[in-house]
Amino acid sequence: MTHLPMGIQPPSTLPTMKELVILGAGKIGRMVCHFMSHAKDESAPTYSVRIGDAAQGAIDHIKKEFPDVDGQVVDFSDAASVEAILKGAWAVISCAPFHCNPVIAERSKALGVHYFDLTEDVEVTNQVKELAKGAKTLFAPQCGLAPGFITITANHLMQSMTEVSDLHLRVGALPRYPSNRLKYNLTWSTAGLINEYCQPCESVENGELTTVPPMEQLEHMTIDGVEYEAFNTSGGLGTLAITLKDKVKNVNYKTMRYPGHCELMKFLLQDLHMQEDQEGLGRMFEKSLPATFQDQIVIFVSATGQYRGRLAERTYAKTIYHEEIDGKNWSGIQITTAAGITAIVDMLANGELPDNGLLKMEDVDYDKFLANRFGKYYA
Repeated sequence: MTHLPMGIQPPSTLPTMKELVILGAGKIGRMVCHFMSHAKDESAPTYSVRIGDAAQGAIDHIKKEFPDVDGQVVDFSDAASVEAILKGAWAVISCAPFHCNPVIAERSKALGVHYFDLTEDVEVTNQVKELAKGAKTLFAPQCGLAPGFITITANHLMQSMTEVSDLHLRVGALPRYPSNRLKYNLTWSTAGLINEYCQPCESVENGELTTVPPMEQLEHMTIDGVEYEAFNTSGGLGTLAITLKDKVKNVNYKTMRYPGHCELMKFLLQDLHMQEDQEGLGRMFEKSLPATFQDQIVIFVSATGQYRGRLAERTYAKTIYHEEIDGKNWSGIQITTAAGITAIVDMLANGELPDNGLLKMEDVDYDKFLANRFGKYYA
């Protein structure tokens, strides 16, 4: 008889229909809703989806686009409002603004609902980690692209190596056809973008867990013939820095952009002091930077260490583009972010993950993730 690790249940004992709540009906929430409401494979779990958002207009749009999905207005800052939509749910996927997640996570624990989010914010994640202690359900923060899939990939690259000295993680969500001086279009949460540009960044330097300033340590790189720059931003490592601080000498995460972006952003944030008025900067971006669905997601992970007795480097590099799925065009950031979190949810429903406590992305099996019907978008 095959014995599964404690907390993981065999798929045959799992019900086929899962009551799933999605909170946040923006760009990513819509993609998550599409994936989960269209998951109709008889050999895999299916999901009954309901979605909540702070704006009635967003709910109306979702219900028009997905007639089989229930929707209602939710005040993410109000515990009673959040609890009302979570009652009876098997799991919740939070695509809400990152600062709303502590309330959502707290109500999830109280109601015995599995919890998943996409946040890159370090302080919010620390609050979620505290709530995961003693939880009878699974708490999985930071399971999108970065942190999320990039963390899974970094751990995978390290598996065949010994004495890993350097681990570099780089991700860029970029327009395919940049047309302004920033060479950037809005592709995801504006508040999340500004937050990662302004907050201290966790890293491991010479084996010590530390923080480094955002927008610094600029480097240049070329991937598939395209030149990029990369600089410190916060949140991309997730829990990886803490996990590896005694195992890897140097671990860091940087965001990739087209050359010149960093210098202009430092002018805005530092010289014009817009980092002191992040809401104002957000309004400026929303007014002046158009959104785009024609984007590309550039992922680069490099691990350097000993392999079969000699110094070696293992690298993962991939560019994922916007594409048409089920007759609709979806952006690369929608696909990669939603695929990251829905694959994790699906793996739990399949009995491939522990069903309680904190799930760290570095503990997710890379091959099982890519074999998943949603994880395949990274394959």
